[in-house]
Parts: sequence; structure tokens; C-alpha cells
Amino acid sequence: MDVVPDVDHHPIHDEVVPDVLDSPIPSGKQPVAVTKEVLPRLHLIDEQQQFSEQLSKFIADKWDLKEAGFNYNVAAVFGSQSTGKSTLLNRLFGTSFDVMNETARMQTTKGIWMSKGRDMKVLIMDVEGTDGRERGEDQDFERKSALFSVATSEVLIVNLWEHQVGLYNGANMGLLKTVFEVNLQLFGGNRGKEKTLLLFVIRDHVGATPLANLSNTLKADLERIWHGLSKPEGLEDCKITDYFDFMFTTLAHKLLQPEKFDSDVDKLRLRFTTPSDPNYVFQPQYSRRVPADGLHFYAGGIWDKIMTNKDLDLPTQQELLAQYRCDEIANSAFATFQEKIKEFRQPIESGNIVEDLGPKMQDIRGAAMKSFDKDASRYHAEVYKRKRTDMLTKANTMLEAYFLGQLKNLHKKAVNMFSTNLQNALRLEGSEFAVVVAASKKEVLDYFLQGAKAIKLEETEWTYDEELYQLEQGLQEFAIAQREKELNKMLTTLEKHLRKELDEPVGLALNNPGPGMWGRIITIYQRTVEDGEVLLQKKARTFDLDEKEQAELILNLRRQAWVLLTKKIQEESVDGMMLLKLRNRFEEKFRYDEHGLPRVWKPDDDIDTPFRKARDETVELVPLFAKINTLDPARGEKFELEATEDFDFDQSLKVLSETRQQELTTKFKRESDAFYLEAKRSVVATQAKVPYWVGVALIILGWNEFMAVITNPLYLMVVAMVGVPMVAMWYLDMLGLVETIAWKVYDQVYKFGMEKLREGMEKSRELQNQTHQQGHRQPQQYSSDSLQSRFSSSHSGKEEGEIEMSSLDKKSQ
Repeated sequence: MDVVPDVDHHPIHDEVVPDVLDSPIPSGKQPVAVTKEVLPRLHLIDEQQQFSEQLSKFIADKWDLKEAGFNYNVAAVFGSQSTGKSTLLNRLFGTSFDVMNETARMQTTKGIWMSKGRDMKVLIMDVEGTDGRERGEDQDFERKSALFSVATSEVLIVNLWEHQVGLYNGANMGLLKTVFEVNLQLFGGNRGKEKTLLLFVIRDHVGATPLANLSNTLKADLERIWHGLSKPEGLEDCKITDYFDFMFTTLAHKLLQPEKFDSDVDKLRLRFTTPSDPNYVFQPQYSRRVPADGLHFYAGGIWDKIMTNKDLDLPTQQELLAQYRCDEIANSAFATFQEKIKEFRQPIESGNIVEDLGPKMQDIRGAAMKSFDKDASRYHAEVYKRKRTDMLTKANTMLEAYFLGQLKNLHKKAVNMFSTNLQNALRLEGSEFAVVVAASKKEVLDYFLQGAKAIKLEETEWTYDEELYQLEQGLQEFAIAQREKELNKMLTTLEKHLRKELDEPVGLALNNPGPGMWGRIITIYQRTVEDGEVLLQKKARTFDLDEKEQAELILNLRRQAWVLLTKKIQEESVDGMMLLKLRNRFEEKFRYDEHGLPRVWKPDDDIDTPFRKARDETVELVPLFAKINTLDPARGEKFELEATEDFDFDQSLKVLSETRQQELTTKFKRESDAFYLEAKRSVVATQAKVPYWVGVALIILGWNEFMAVITNPLYLMVVAMVGVPMVAMWYLDMLGLVETIAWKVYDQVYKFGMEKLREGMEKSRELQNQTHQQGHRQPQQYSSDSLQSRFSSSHSGKEEGEIEMSSLDKKSQ
């Protein structure tokens, strides 16, 4: 939506402005550039309080709303003079109401003006500002115009500055009180049928006080005014919400924050133009249900009723003077008060705790109230008391923000103190968790309460109960979380203890398989768990656990111990470990006798029967390992644990499946065959002995050779150098390794020699080629014989080289 630019009004160039304006108003000597057509406007009620007869014509001809029926809306704005009401309407609706020249603050809007919003079916009334110096103490028209606006508009925009919130006259509370009172007398019969939305637009909001606090202050003031009204008979119990709804918003400073101001106005415009907006103002319950072509009769009748009603009498001059002076005194004292409390804002917002904040706030507030009392107590007593209460309430409202901020910082520091104290105390040897938590909690709660009481001021309804409750809950949650950590540490330590107690005994039991193997393992488990329960109960007492929690921990301990046990059994039951256990048992039965001595098989020994017996006994161990037998030998009954979603006790008993049992049995039988063959070979080696006469024949026949070697030093040295190493290698069974190494060395030497030979032949060919080329460059006379001899020699050399290479290749092959 395009915005019509503001039009400055200079008093030295005043012109007579007719009631009907179809063109821009002249403003000073320099014309103002208007980018869009200025919308027609009507002086609905002039300074003499005369209602215009042109409303019907404007609705039909100028604003084109005659056929609109109920499809239109009416909004009005009122507030103190020179607060930018007209500027706000022009920005929101694209109207062209007169705005004040900022170099000369004076009244611009006189009476009530009406115009239509640009590109929207909304009629807007710009109401003369209240508390203007032009009318002075004559506030009769202010009350009548405000009552007229309330009675005819669906939405009444109450325009005020942020610093006026909490003031009585500055926030138009006196005017609203009169409007509410007369509205009840004139229109009280419409209770719950017709309501008006009061939209409070708080201008020049800098963000120091949140909108929620400002709106709460305004609501509290409005409720207090309503409860103090003199209500007609039958309406004593009526509520302000029976006739009015409230909405609050803020706008940034127009001069200091122009971009933010424009952005806020754009957002506010959506409330008037976009029905889907959650804050859309023109709701059905606010409609007056007056057709557009009958609005002039309805509005004229309302104004006549207001003009002829005697209940709109003005207050006494004394009260008016007291209101005016008390407001001035209060504003002056409050400005000093605001300046002094600024020093608390930055440190509190930074999360720091301000020392002696309570006494400082008490002194600053007391000084402000004392300054007010000194000058304002001379005026009308009732007005003075009311204004004093308003100022005290406003001061307490501003100080409450620092009170709450200090409480928040105390809360944070208390939590940090609790965490630090708890961590330091738990590091000490022999510390008990429950005792440490109780002592730390008492210390930080005492610290918080002492700080909270020190900043609570008299004559306030401040309370720190909610913050104290939140702190207690936070400490409790932190203590529970810390207890979980400490319990986890304890359980981790206990788990290491269980693993240490189970690993070695269970491994020994599994390495000595037999009918009583599982019974020994279950006994080891039960003994370990009993020791663990004693340690657990001893530690659990320091955590102040109830019986149910202790029982749950003990049950988890049993499950964890069982998991560790089954994990160890699975580690010992992998294929390699199982085959090792079976092989060891088979060797024990087959290769060693009943006395544990190794067997030396003789040719007449029966190998088949011991082999078959040892293998069968060993194979019988495979089904024993297949499933854990939970029979407890001490109690004579089977051991069992309750299953959970994450723990299946029955499934944990299975160690070897049927398939693995068959595979292990097959693999073991293949390995046992090797022991059988080894035993058979040892018997054959024993039987294959060399006859004694062969040795005698060798000695007789080789005596001369033996003596020749002995008597000849050269032969003896050669035999010693070759024979002794060969005998040693044969004895150490290294002949095969030496043979392999010898062949590798031979292969490398052969390849190296061939490479060198090829390089030599290549160099010879290159030398011959160079000689041949030189011969062509310098021709000489050779005889046919010499050429023939050279050719023959080179040819024969080539053939010899080729023959040698071919013979080497054959050797390599």
C-alpha cells in the first residue's frame, strides 16, 4: 500500500480550509510533491461541535460506499495532542490528514475529520488531540469526541507514547474513565451484544520495557478504573470485557529509528488489511451492523444523544489544576528516577549480581517519591493520592524488571555453586553422595534466599516463590543426573571386578571339560554375584536408594554378571579354541598313559583300540559344550533369571548350534587321523633298521679310503669343512632349507651373469658399427683376401656368440 507523504503545517501561512478537501493542503511556500491522488476528506464535526450534513454525499459520491451494505469498517484514533495520530493514519491507510510541523508544535486537527482508506473499504476518523493548550481546561469536547468515537467505531486506536504508560492523564485514563461511565449510562443495554476493540499503539518504544509489561500496566489501570465506576442499576456486576476488547502493539521511534518505524507500521497495516492475519482487527463481533447508506443517520443520532446528555459535566477546576500539576511533578521526579536506575541495567543483563541492589533501589525510589510529595502534596488531596499511587506503581513496575533480573542471576550462580561444591565434595575419599547433596543444596538455597530477601522492596507485591521453586526443581534434577553418573561409575567399577573374578576361573573350568564342568561354572558365577551384591549394597547406601531401587540394581547386577559369563563362554567356544580343547583332551587320552607318561608305540602294540576310545570320548565333549546346564550343585535346583526386552535368558544358554557341532566333530576327526598316522609311522621307523653286517662290510671295504683321508691333511681338511656342516645340517633337519637357498643363489648369479654378457655383446656391436661407418667416410683399398678374412672372422665371431648365448639359454631352461 502506498503511503501519502506527510504535509507540514506552518502557522504563519494559515489558510481557511473548507470542510471538503479534494486536493492537497498547501504547506508553506514550497509545494510538497504528491505522488498519488489525495483522497477526499470530510470535517465531520467542527470546532463548534456541529455535525456535518455532507456525510451522506461523501459516502455515495466521494468514497463510493453507497452500495457497500455491511461490507465496510470504521476505525478512529484518539490520544494526546501532538503525538502523531494523523501521521500514523496517513502511513497506515494512505490518507491525507493534516500533520504537525515539527518546528512549531501546535494543534493541527480540530474537531473530527473522516476519510476513506486508500484501496480499502475502511472509514477512518482523525479525532482532535486531548490535553491541548488551545482548549486549555475546557475538556468538554474531548470527552464528547472520545465517547462518539467509541460509540461509532469498531476499532478505536489509542495513540500514546511509551513514557505515558502508567500515567493517568498522559495515557488518557481520565478521559477513558468518563467515556466508560457515560457509555454504561447511554449504551449499557447492549451488554455483550456490541463490543469495541481498543487498540493501544505505544509510540517511540525503545525496547527497555517489554510489550508484555506495558500491556499489563495498561490492563491493570483500565481494570482499576472500571471497578471504580458508578454503574447503573442492574449493571453492578458487569465487566469491562462485556463492552471492550483490548489489543496492544508498539512502534519504534519515528526519527531515531525510521527504518524500524516503517517496518513496524507495515506490520501493523496487516492487521487492518489481511483477514488471515492472527491479529486482524475487524472481527465480526465488533461490527455495528449499520449499512453504509444509513451511517449518516446512525452517527448523527449518536452525536445528538451525546450533546444533550447532562452526565458529561466537566470536573471541578481544582481537580483539573491538581491533575495538571501533579502530572508535571510526577514526570519530573520520574525522569530523575529513570536516570538513576540506568546503572543497574547493563550489569544485570550481562548476568552479574549487583551488590546492595535492594538498598540502592529503595533509596532511589524513596528520593523520587519524596521529591513528588514535597511539591504535589499541596494540591487536591484525592488527586494527589491517586497520582502518588500511580507513580509508585509505575516506579515499582520498572524496578521489578531489575528485581526479576537479579533473581535470575542469583538462580544461575546458585546452580553453578551447587555443581562446583558437589563435584569437589565427591572427589574426597569416603564421601557419601546423599550427605554431600543435602549439604550442598542447603548451602545454595540459603545463599539464594538471602539474596532474594535483600532485593525485595516494601510497598510491593513482588515475590520470589516461583523462582525459588524453579531453583529447587533444577537442583533436584541436577542431583538426579549427577547420581546417575556416579551410579554408572560405580557400576562400571563393579563390572570390571566381575569380569576379573569370572574370566580366569571360567577359562580354567572350560579347559578341563567334563560332566561337572557347568556345575563348577555356575558355582563360580553364584560366588562372584554374592561378592558383587555385598559391594553394591555397601555403595548403594551412600546414594540414599530405596528398597525398590536397590532390588532393581541387584537384579541388573545378576544380569550383567550373566552377560559377562556368557561372553567369556562364547570367546572360549570359537572354532579354534574348541578344536584346541578337543585336541588337548584327545592327546591326553591317546598319547599319554594312565600315569601321565608319553607312550612309545612298539610293533606289537594295539594302536587302533586306544585311538578309537580316545576319539570317542573326546567327541562326546562337543554336545556337553552345546548348551549351558544351569543346575546349581549347592542348591540342587536350576538357576534362572527373568527375561526382559533386551535380555533373553533362554537364548543365552545356547553355545553351539547343531551345525557347528557337526562341523567341529568333522574337523576334529580329521585332525585326530594325523595323530593316528604319526603313531603308525613311528612303529614302521622302528621296524626298518639296517642289518649289522652292512656296517661291518662298509668298514672292511672302505678301510683303505678311510686311512687315505686320515693320513692326508688336505683330504682331512676338505672332509672336515664339507662333512661336518653337512652332518650338522642333516642332524638339524636343515638340508632342505640349505638346498633351497643354494638354488636361489645360483638362479640370481646366473641372471646377473647373463645380463653382463648381453651388455658386453651390445657394446661390441656398437663398436663395430662405429668402425664400419668410419670406413665409409674414409675409403681405403683393401684386397679381396683381407676383406674376406675380416668378414670370415666377424661372421665366425657372431656364430660363436650366438652359439654361446643359445647354450646359456638352454642352461637357464
